[in-house]
Amino acid sequence: MAAINDPFSGFGLMAKTKLLILGSLDSLPESVMNRVRSLNFEHVSPAGLLRLEISRRSPSRVSAGDDPTLALLRRWFFARKPDAGFVLTDFPATLLHAKVFDEWLEARDETLDAVLVSEPSHPAVEHYRTLGLLSETADFASTV
Repeated sequence: MAAINDPFSGFGLMAKTKLLILGSLDSLPESVMNRVRSLNFEHVSPAGLLRLEISRRSPSRVSAGDDPTLALLRRWFFARKPDAGFVLTDFPATLLHAKVFDEWLEARDETLDAVLVSEPSHPAVEHYRTLGLLSETADFASTV
């Protein structure tokens, strides 16, 4: 039986789990990194999407006034199947990104299952703590 503070206890390997990591996956304790990497659904980061965009050599559809990170993530988010789970790392980078992401989730009638923190000073920590989604890695590193 999983510990109460284990953020994975209710998920199993459900394909619908939506997990957000504030900061890099590499900043999490090794036991948590291994657990997240073993989850059987899409792992996404702005850097990965940018590499994919560059490798495609597709013309940029981002106007000069747009945030390229938001534009790439918006395209990914609305192109995926609504019930598909994901692990999203290194996004949101700012509180504004977090609020925009919340609007995207609301537009598709979706919710996050949990938000893990690998950088305690991240600007969106308080936002997700207020929403009751935040699970700090120090609380469950030994139980994962």
